[in-house]
Amino acid sequence: MHPALVPLVDRRAPADADNWDTLWQALADGALDRADVLALLASLTAALPDGPSLLTLLDSLDRRRPAPPAVPWPGTVNVVGTGGGPPTVNLSTASALVAAATGVRVVKSGSRAHTARTGSVDLLDRLGVPLTSSLDHTADHLAAHGIAFTGPFVYPGQLARLALLAVPTPMRVFGRFLNTLGPFLAAVPVTAQVTGVSAAEPPPPLRTLAARPGGPVTWLTTNVAGADELLSVTDNTIHLPGGDTRMLRAGELVPCEGTLDDLAPVSREEAADHFRTVLTGRAGAPLRATLQLNAAALAVASGHRDDWATAVAEAGAALDDGAALGLLERLTTTRARGVSRVG
Repeated sequence: MHPALVPLVDRRAPADADNWDTLWQALADGALDRADVLALLASLTAALPDGPSLLTLLDSLDRRRPAPPAVPWPGTVNVVGTGGGPPTVNLSTASALVAAATGVRVVKSGSRAHTARTGSVDLLDRLGVPLTSSLDHTADHLAAHGIAFTGPFVYPGQLARLALLAVPTPMRVFGRFLNTLGPFLAAVPVTAQVTGVSAAEPPPPLRTLAARPGGPVTWLTTNVAGADELLSVTDNTIHLPGGDTRMLRAGELVPCEGTLDDLAPVSREEAADHFRTVLTGRAGAPLRATLQLNAAALAVASGHRDDWATAVAEAGAALDDGAALGLLERLTTTRARGVSRVG
């Protein structure tokens, strides 16, 4: 085992900045082999580092990125989940479009699926929606459309290199660690973030990451179904900064009829067409209500609205009047015309 890995694997003391810096330098120098990488990832997955160690890890990666804007983009929100939990239609991507159609400024990060479910990037590829290639490009899309879907440039290159070295072992094997850290890896200069957690309660390390100094105001959402989105069919809890919570009771804001089966995904081949139907609000009452709830959360978290009932009603109107689907079609037209530039 490479000496850089020893303090990160044996866990006899918390990993500090020097430990992580030594690791990334060894990776850059080509001094790590596949066995080293698998040992590291297996250790991180078997026992999640504590909150302070994860903060140190994120700080070490941030020091190797281009400097973000001095001031986050005002009134912007990212919606991204931890993955896992019961499979559903890609609710975060759909709710991002619905919220943007009501005037919320959304910068949506995401990734490809590590399992059979279609990830947000997989779906966007099928729909023909362009991803941005730089922060300037993201700002351009945000100004033109009120929403931007970021490309892989927002994620640390070091983790991509670890994944390549781990081949042919798939990264989903290390899902527990990656799911915890994933929502906080994207360098997007938003002012707010809504992160769905596929657990009944957020684990302590996730709470620490959500309260990270200098990060966006972050809401963690949970429900008893273990889904990483708000659901219309069950009670949900929003874990707010500072330790406060907001309970959203089933039926409080949107109708609560239906079950998780009504939110289930379709086949990959049908995903794009079904997604367009979802954005019309005519894919079933439970899906419609769930979209309204998630879009409203983005409106309130971003500060666009301070009243949940108003935000829910506006989301419903964006489904009914074609604004959400129209926004999707404008984005796909942008890509088809070749307007999307490489930044």
